[in-house]
Amino acid sequence: MSLESVRAFLAETAPDLKIIDQTASTATVAEAALALGVEPARIAKTLSVKVGDRVVLIVARGDARLDNRKTRDALGGKPRMLDAETVMELTGHMVGGVCPFGLATPLPVYCDISLRDFTTVFPAAGSRTASVEITPDRLAAITGAEWVDVCTPPAASTD
Repeated sequence: MSLESVRAFLAETAPDLKIIDQTASTATVAEAALALGVEPARIAKTLSVKVGDRVVLIVARGDARLDNRKTRDALGGKPRMLDAETVMELTGHMVGGVCPFGLATPLPVYCDISLRDFTTVFPAAGSRTASVEITPDRLAAITGAEWVDVCTPPAASTD
């Protein structure tokens, strides 16, 4: 599935979007930013989490961190990251290529408002070497995502 399911999804919902297939890894935010020549914040990372008894995908800017309190307030429970095997089973994408496109299982998608800091962002495209450049609003529109505020911006992060 994966890259092929993303190609099929985009061909149906956004045929003008082109998959950017790198020869270098885009599996992490840092690798994707380097391969694409953009700042890490513009990488749209997709987090696969369980909130209560629901599995959801949250797409956020690459340098933001998921905030437990904000997630509880917005989605009704504490987020728990899924293991790689469960992510692969539910999304059809391996960790490092997870995106909200061409999913094996229909899952609710949420876009964090942090994505709106940019004109375009770069989510993965179903493989560890592929991405798509897209506006945040279009990303939300083609995936049926709901906008939420569940992340802490990098400047506010306390590590």
